[in-house]
Amino acid sequence: MEKMKLKRTLRLSPFQVIVLLYLIGAVFSSILLLLPVAHKPGVEIAFIDAVFVAVSALSVTGLTPVSTVDTFSTTGYFFILLILQVGGVGIMTFSSMVWLLFGKRIGMRERQLIMADQNRTDLNGLVRLMREIFLLILAIEAVGAIVLGIYFTQYYPTLGEAFLHGLFASVSATTNGGFDITGASLIPYANDYFVQFVHMVLIILGAIGFPVLIEVKDFLTYRGSRKFSFSLFTKLTVTMYVLLAAVGTAGLLLFERHNFLMDKTWHESFFYAAFQSIASRSGGLTTLDLNDFSSPSLLLLSMLMFIGASPSSVGGGLRTTTVAIAALSVFTFARGKNTIKVFQREVHPIDVHRSFVVVATGSFIWCISIMMLSYLEPEVALLPIIYEASSAFGTTGSSLGITSVIGAPAKIILIGLMFIGRVGLFSLLFLIRGKEIKDSYHYPKERILIG
Repeated sequence: MEKMKLKRTLRLSPFQVIVLLYLIGAVFSSILLLLPVAHKPGVEIAFIDAVFVAVSALSVTGLTPVSTVDTFSTTGYFFILLILQVGGVGIMTFSSMVWLLFGKRIGMRERQLIMADQNRTDLNGLVRLMREIFLLILAIEAVGAIVLGIYFTQYYPTLGEAFLHGLFASVSATTNGGFDITGASLIPYANDYFVQFVHMVLIILGAIGFPVLIEVKDFLTYRGSRKFSFSLFTKLTVTMYVLLAAVGTAGLLLFERHNFLMDKTWHESFFYAAFQSIASRSGGLTTLDLNDFSSPSLLLLSMLMFIGASPSSVGGGLRTTTVAIAALSVFTFARGKNTIKVFQREVHPIDVHRSFVVVATGSFIWCISIMMLSYLEPEVALLPIIYEASSAFGTTGSSLGITSVIGAPAKIILIGLMFIGRVGLFSLLFLIRGKEIKDSYHYPKERILIG
């Protein structure tokens, strides 16, 4: 009897298991990147840097204290691609596909873990969802690798090198990993709009959200007599994603018209602004030295990175629908209404409550991290610290170059931010949240002053 009680006490919740699995994944990823075969001859990597790169790849962030191209061998590149793949589709989706390949049945416990990893609210159709996510991402990456591989033959001397760059670029962009093996992100392709366009498409497909991709696929293959109806999640996600991309592009064009973009043509200005606006959401790649941007532009990009990608996608941050619901709640309140109505639907009150919890928790963690980084690295200016913290929390990977010069304690803080950004704030909150207890009694309610 006592053993059974102890077993129940030690039984971990799905969210706790997910966090534990990502911790185990970070350990194994670090071991892979510490292996001598992963490095170029004569190159050694410090333990803290290997852990940093491993967590960065598992969280599909892209921040790195070392040069990928100068540090890792071709084998190391494939290790990073494997880690990016696991982090991109989610550790439970990847594990479940391995289980299915070996004929293992996906039981209730595994379904609960998939639900927690993909931030779902019900258990219906989870195995189908997981299978479709995995196959969709692989298909997108394969098409991207083939297109870029063929195109890169004009940049690289051999077919093998061209397709290696094409494969790495495709996986990195689709998973929004932000890693590169050019040594300078996409700056070598700053004037190649085709390469930039393909990367933008891959970044969007990875960050827009897996449920959105599946609904679009269902729409394209739909043969029913009734009109196909998209879910409120898809409508709100796509609208918010497009709105943020447009605001980011317009803001960069405005802020940089007398600065970085002053001597650029209209099409150069547009692609510089559009690419950075889209990539800053969680992609992390860049076509310019970000230190050339003005302070307002860097603050705008920090805001976009902090918001991040969509729920159930490869990206992190507060997530688009979270910010959308919070903003709609403020707008609704300002109009004197009490319920959020959008796209002929009404948002559930619990989702409004959760949105504000996520915004408040994320903002608190972000602010505390910035204060700690400023304390640990007093010689680094505040703006680069804000930018780096936003990039880590949003699992973006964009950097102003301070990651390679900060000390181990500051790197640990960034590692923590990347980890939180990948597992999600809900998983973090449910990690410490006890079992829900319904109130058996209530006290008299009393109003308090707000604002």
